[in-house]
Amino acid sequence: MENLVEIEGLHFAYGERQVLRGLDLVVPRGKVIGILGTSGSGKSTLLRLIGGQLRPDRGTVRFKGADVHAQDTDGLYRLRRDMGMMFQAGGLFSDLSVAENVAFALREHTRLDNRLIQALAAMKLESVGLRGAAGLMPGELSGGMARRVALARAIAMDPLLTMYDEPFAGLDPISLNAVARLIRRLNDALGTTSIVVTYDVTESLKVADYIYLIADGSVVAHGTPDELAKSGDPYANQFIHAEPEGPVPFHLPGVALGQDLGLRR
Repeated sequence: MENLVEIEGLHFAYGERQVLRGLDLVVPRGKVIGILGTSGSGKSTLLRLIGGQLRPDRGTVRFKGADVHAQDTDGLYRLRRDMGMMFQAGGLFSDLSVAENVAFALREHTRLDNRLIQALAAMKLESVGLRGAAGLMPGELSGGMARRVALARAIAMDPLLTMYDEPFAGLDPISLNAVARLIRRLNDALGTTSIVVTYDVTESLKVADYIYLIADGSVVAHGTPDELAKSGDPYANQFIHAEPEGPVPFHLPGVALGQDLGLRR
């Protein structure tokens, strides 16, 4: 199958707030796909819908050809074994060492011998350059190191799909560039497929094979990094070139300020 993930007509709302409005996209196997958009545009929500943590109001999410939200609990867990997730804030277990954080999924989902699990965890840490930090606790790590440990944990089970939720947020330039290079290198070395959700234009243009730009709950522009950088589309131009003026407003819609303050003309 050419596409690992297929999303059609996806609608989702938090109460009265509509987040996704008929979103369509596909994720081809073996590629790094960037999902870009402003804060609150539904990027992280989209990952939760792919993983089955949330259910859409309407629309379909297919993973490996299977409808994610048509699965029973056992079926959903089977699908998730082929998914890895790097959470926005890292999400490391504070009371487990670095090595045990990476080994956690292996202990939960396999019956491998303890020595083999330790060896696999060491190999994943080696791949992100942190085998020497195996005995440290998460509180002893810098922000960049914690993000790399989270990456190693995300790929511990050799998933078909690895999802990265804002992997560059809050990192210094050196750590940011290191994490971006790791995502690209590990995707190619492991033969996996990656979805990178971010608002960091510079790094996404470097690492992604194809990019979807989300606004107003749907895909407003898509293409290769080179195509989007040269695009005349107003949404793409505003976001890619960080223009303050354009179709994406700075202010959320609301009543007039004077009315909100109780002032009358």
